[in-house]
Amino acid sequence: MSVKDKNIVIGICGGIAAYKITYLVRSLVKAGANVQVILTAEAKAFVTPLTFATLSKNPVYSDYFDPHTGVWHNHVDLGLHADLLLIAPATANTLSKMAHGGCDNLLLATYLSAKCPVMCAPAMDLDMWAHPSTQDNVSRLKSFGNIIIAPTSGELASGLSGEGRLAEPEDIFQTIYNFFSDALPLQGKKALVTAGPTHETIDPVRFIGNHSSGKMGFAIAEALQRLGAQVVLVSGPTALKTPDNVQQLHVISAAEMLSQVEHHFDDADIIVMSAAVADYTPIEVATTKIKKKEDVFTISLRKTTDILATVGARKSSKQTLVGFALETDNELENAKGKLARKNLDYIVLNSMQDQGAGFAVDTNKVTIIGKDLNKIHLPLKSKMEIARDICEIIVDHQLIISEQS
Repeated sequence: MSVKDKNIVIGICGGIAAYKITYLVRSLVKAGANVQVILTAEAKAFVTPLTFATLSKNPVYSDYFDPHTGVWHNHVDLGLHADLLLIAPATANTLSKMAHGGCDNLLLATYLSAKCPVMCAPAMDLDMWAHPSTQDNVSRLKSFGNIIIAPTSGELASGLSGEGRLAEPEDIFQTIYNFFSDALPLQGKKALVTAGPTHETIDPVRFIGNHSSGKMGFAIAEALQRLGAQVVLVSGPTALKTPDNVQQLHVISAAEMLSQVEHHFDDADIIVMSAAVADYTPIEVATTKIKKKEDVFTISLRKTTDILATVGARKSSKQTLVGFALETDNELENAKGKLARKNLDYIVLNSMQDQGAGFAVDTNKVTIIGKDLNKIHLPLKSKMEIARDICEIIVDHQLIISEQS
């Protein structure tokens, strides 16, 4: 599969980089795509509708209604029938409106109506791109599942040099091509990944938690996305940046993580449960700060719902389920027991005895055990490299599932 016969809507915003989209439209049409262009009013100050109508071989839309022809441009129809909506260049103003539901032109109305995947290629001056409000808007759009084609560094229209330059047309074309390509082994697959700790509230200022940084889960989410999967990442509190083109859902407690996992589980082909979920949570949560009075203080705890066992019980034969086990003693036997009890396809064993492995570090050393009890020992590597190794095993398992279907 490629871009041939794909319906691609390209929204062009008002910025000097708009001229570069002429090359992109030409390349897409040449590759067999059906391209429909929407220009914002500001974009027409930089490029003309006639140019894009000539290149796309389709009329160019800008307003809801054309007074000359009497034609109503239906934004719902545009959004429903597109295979992909690309907004490029995406200005800071448009990104902000997209992130917060603004709808004051045809392009934004089409975006809000779109049922297809959405890509954004931002372009702006380096200080605008680096501004916290812009970065917050980008993070918000990623959380919606929008794909961000990151700007590059280089000479900008202001005369300054830095990050904010529109990705080159050939790179945007390649991103689109890869998106529709069968070459990526997990293209068309949906993945659910959990990461980080959970915090179980004691009172308004205290909680029970653990030392998980989320780095392993985030690396797995990124690796799966690069292999073509559509990834939902459910993460407890971390300081990590959301991987590009991954939808991150933020949770705090084990109960919140369970709710999100159950909501997304049935749609997922691949489930990797790497979060360090609390085993116990306070029975009662104080509404005000508990004062330090007693020398010995007792909190009554109850077990949290075992998320991994819950999803293992409802796993279908078409899903790949991977769990993690962090052990301090009798590691191998404990991991094998967990593998069987929770109906996992694979379990990734961490030992706290291994130097450079475990929580809050950038490296890991693991043993991957399959349902057949075959073991793969991976030496100390970066967590990103470990993530790629785990994902290779997932790809192979998904291939076996496809062959058996």
